[in-house]
Amino acid sequence: MKTDPKQLKTVLVTDCGSTTTKALLFERREDRWHQTFRGEAPTTVEEPVADVTVGARNAFTEVQELSGRTVLSGDSDRPFVVTDSDPSAGIDLYLSTSSAGGGLQMLVAGVVSTITTESAERAALGAGAIVMESISADDGRQEFERIERIRHVKPDIVLVTGGIDCGSTSHVVEMAETLVAASPRPRFGDTLKLPVIYAGNRDAASEVSQILSKIAQVVVVDNVRPELERENLGPAREAIHEFFLTHVMSHSPGYGKLMSWSPVRIMPTPAAVGDIVQAYAAKTGQNVLCVDIGGATTDVFSVFQSRQGTPAFNRTVSANLGMSYSIANVLVEAGSHDIKRWLPFEISDAELSDRLRNKMIRPTSIPQTMEDLWLEQAVCREALRLSLAHHRSLAIGLAGKQERGIADVFRQESDRYELVDLMKLDMAIGSGGVLSHAPSRMQAALMMLEGFGLQGITQLSVDSIFMMPHLGVFASVSPEAAYEVFEHDCLIHLGSAVVPVFPPKFSTGAALAEVLLDGRVIGRVMRDSISRLETASLGQGMLTVRPLHRAIDVGAGAGEENQRIVRLGECGIVCDGRNRPIQPALLGPQRQEAVYEALGLREGKPHV
Repeated sequence: MKTDPKQLKTVLVTDCGSTTTKALLFERREDRWHQTFRGEAPTTVEEPVADVTVGARNAFTEVQELSGRTVLSGDSDRPFVVTDSDPSAGIDLYLSTSSAGGGLQMLVAGVVSTITTESAERAALGAGAIVMESISADDGRQEFERIERIRHVKPDIVLVTGGIDCGSTSHVVEMAETLVAASPRPRFGDTLKLPVIYAGNRDAASEVSQILSKIAQVVVVDNVRPELERENLGPAREAIHEFFLTHVMSHSPGYGKLMSWSPVRIMPTPAAVGDIVQAYAAKTGQNVLCVDIGGATTDVFSVFQSRQGTPAFNRTVSANLGMSYSIANVLVEAGSHDIKRWLPFEISDAELSDRLRNKMIRPTSIPQTMEDLWLEQAVCREALRLSLAHHRSLAIGLAGKQERGIADVFRQESDRYELVDLMKLDMAIGSGGVLSHAPSRMQAALMMLEGFGLQGITQLSVDSIFMMPHLGVFASVSPEAAYEVFEHDCLIHLGSAVVPVFPPKFSTGAALAEVLLDGRVIGRVMRDSISRLETASLGQGMLTVRPLHRAIDVGAGAGEENQRIVRLGECGIVCDGRNRPIQPALLGPQRQEAVYEALGLREGKPHV
């Protein structure tokens, strides 16, 4: 198969998920690259089939039937017709991502929870893993409790960190001895040694490797935290990807054959999504927040400028927050009161609980009534809120090199700052069924606006058919082609949200800010209300927001005008005058019903 971007004309990409395998066909036409046809089939990694390639071939068959293009050959070992003999048939390249079998699951261990262990978590999460457990010397547990917990976790890979380079080695050596005492077993391949990556103090590497070699296959890479004020996550992430291929994928049912079909390595699905988010942020120079909300988990990705002026990428996964399998966990974490505040109708706690638990035991069901739909979307808001809070707690920047005294060594908090600043956010991207397949695009915009608690000026977009994983792995071969498809076929631009923020005790008239598009006043943001300003056309426009009081901040500082070139979308410009955080008096059935009325989301009204 071809891997030279200049020679590619037809590329087939699959994402092998836990329940569904999705195949997309990308084709280069005269004007640009297009996503043309899509096929999907149940994933077959579990028994009784226990061969992921069966589901993949079923998805290929659907693409072939829809496109009329001969894709499959009769050879199960080499299933694809290549284009060399007939340009009107076959494909040039096959690529794949995977999160089947629960995705990549990891255990991380470090010395200090807010330093090396936190850096290890960011390295693992950025590589597309679910962090099942974090162990630290200062986590408050007794040694036997750590050992017992490690024994209950069956990770795919363990990442061990600890200590800055040239620092003390005793604590990280003790952590290695704890792992040996626990002797965890890998999730797949019971006859194999557990894959362990050591990314800690380089002075302890030899001793740690010798200790861990009794129970594990050890790879040593550069320290994830070589200095207190600096992270180096790249080498650990690369090692995770390598082990993912050689130990996780190669021992999963059928993945050996699937890997032989492509000259490019299979990527974990979240890592592929992270790659395309980073590519988009780099191409546009924007701060980007992306969420993928699924049935069991919610992934949040962000790229924000650090204080050093470089883009910082972070990913977190909330493994217990989802819209079907984990929907009852959202109820437990958020509470019925916080879910009900987004509903435009009254419901008792008992009925709310019953409805959500019915969804949990019937995870593939879809809403049958408007009330069911509003309830699902209310849960989505809380899942987004909780997931973003979790993300912000881990998306931490470091102050960088500075003069330090002895006392400063014990005060790490002063060196840390939160990277995610909603006032500086340029683009929010929503993905997942509840957002991408909402009956109205305005519903998707409102879920992100209220769930994330957006501020200032933020562009809103959704992933049309969840092709971001496919584009992430495609970008590893042809970045320009993947970006072209991402911009034209993947992203659906909804419009922009304008949310002024002001002091809680601030008192003024009803109008907060004036909104201009291409120099023409099109409306105002009114206090304690929400409205939509229609735009006559799509494409780009110059959006200007002028605060009407010096205490009001619209994203450029208190009293300052904010001006941006934005992509116009189906929802126009959504003006939200409810201050952040939204006060309880502005929420509840009557207030939310007024919001739905103002935005045309009541039953029987035309959808945007």
